[in-house]
Amino acid sequence: MTATPLITRPEGLYCPAGDFYIDPMRPVARALITHGHADHARAGHGAVLATAQTLDIMALRYGEGFAGARQVAEGPLRIGDVTVGFHPAGHVLGSAQIKVAGAGPSVVVTGDYARTTNPACAPWEPVACDIFVTEATFALPVFRHPDPAQEIGKLLASVAAFPERAHLVGAYALGKAQRVIMLLRQAGYDAPIYIHGALQKLCDYHLSQGVALGDLRPATVARGKKGDFAGAIVIAPPSAFAATWAQRFPDPVICFASGWMMVRARARQRGVELPLVISDHVDWPELTTTITELNPDETWVTHGREDAILRWCALQGLAAKPLRLIGFEDEPE
Repeated sequence: MTATPLITRPEGLYCPAGDFYIDPMRPVARALITHGHADHARAGHGAVLATAQTLDIMALRYGEGFAGARQVAEGPLRIGDVTVGFHPAGHVLGSAQIKVAGAGPSVVVTGDYARTTNPACAPWEPVACDIFVTEATFALPVFRHPDPAQEIGKLLASVAAFPERAHLVGAYALGKAQRVIMLLRQAGYDAPIYIHGALQKLCDYHLSQGVALGDLRPATVARGKKGDFAGAIVIAPPSAFAATWAQRFPDPVICFASGWMMVRARARQRGVELPLVISDHVDWPELTTTITELNPDETWVTHGREDAILRWCALQGLAAKPLRLIGFEDEPE
C-alpha cells in the first residue's frame, strides 16, 4: 500500500498532509475530535474541529475556554492537502467517525462506535474507506451483548418486585445515563426518574437537543425523608456509590449499566446486585460484521483487546495491524 495519510506519534494519530491530530492524548496545535468522552476529548488544544454537539459538550465539561479556537464540522472540509468528513458513530450524542481522504488511501477513524440503535444519538452509518481504524473495546468472542430492551426489562421487573427499595443505577454521565433514561421511557416507564447532580448539565443539554428524557428530578433528600425514594429509579455516576451519598436511599438495589457487566467478576468487585449489560460499543459479532461489510484494504486496531481481532482478520485473509495507542479507557467517567 502507498503512504497512508495518518501516522502514529506520541501525541496520537497525526495527519502530516493536513497538520492535525485525531483525538490526541496531549495538547496539540490542531485537533479533530470524534466525541466528548474525556479519553478522546481533552482540553488545551490550540484549535478543535468537531461536531457542534461535541463542541458544546466539551464546553460544558471543561469550560468555554477549553481550546484556543473551535470550528463546527459541517460537510466535507479541505485541510491542507486532505479532505475530512464527519459521519455519525452511534456512540453518544455528537459522536462521529472521521474520514480523511487525499492523494493516498482514504482512512476512517471510528473513535468509539456502536451499531445497536441508541435513542439518545444519531445512528452509526457505514463509510467506505481503504483503511478502517476501529476500536476494540469488546473485541473478544465472549462479548455478545443482549438486547438493551431485555436488560431494561430486568430493571423494571426488579422495581416491581421490590417496591420498598430504591434502585440505584450506575451510568456514566455522558451517553450511558441518557441512554438508560431513554430506554426506560421507550419501555413505557413514565414516572419521575431521579438523577445525581453530576448528570444535570448533560441531561439538560440532551433535552435542549430534542432528546426526550421525560420527567427528571434531583436525587436529593434535603427536603424529604430517606423513605421518599422507595420504589424510585435513581441514576448516578458509578463514583457516587462509594460516597455517603448512596446511603441516603432505602436499602438500595445497586445496579450498573455497562457492557462490562457480562463479566461477573467486575460486577462482584463493584458490589452490583443487578448488572445491566447495556453497551455503547460494538461487540464481537458487530465488529467482525463491520469489517466484513466495509471490506477495507487494511484494518487498524486501537484502544482495546487487539489480539483476538487481529487473529480473526488473519484467518479471514484480511490485512490488519495494531496501533498500540495508549491513554484510552474502556468507558471513562
